[in-house]
Amino acid sequence: MTILVDEARWPWRGRLWAHLVSDESYEELHAFAASIGKRRAGFQGDHYDVDTAEREIALQSGAVAVNSRELVSRLRAAGLRKRGRSHADGGA
Repeated sequence: MTILVDEARWPWRGRLWAHLVSDESYEELHAFAASIGKRRAGFQGDHYDVDTAEREIALQSGAVAVNSRELVSRLRAAGLRKRGRSHADGGA
């Protein structure tokens, strides 16, 4: 199981946000996200957005911190990257 989380550096609604992904499967990602209290409705196509506090919980629960480029690279390598606007790709 490899759950990845990048830096919380995208501002929105007064908080900084990061991306939570799996480089194995969406099922793994959904199970992990649920275990840290994320609702399935928060799934963004290939990731969950997590704020700074949720990122810390994810790290304490076994997620691996990576930079945004590595996160996207590993998503693509696993065939799990969805095209479209993404902060991790530098989009708005």
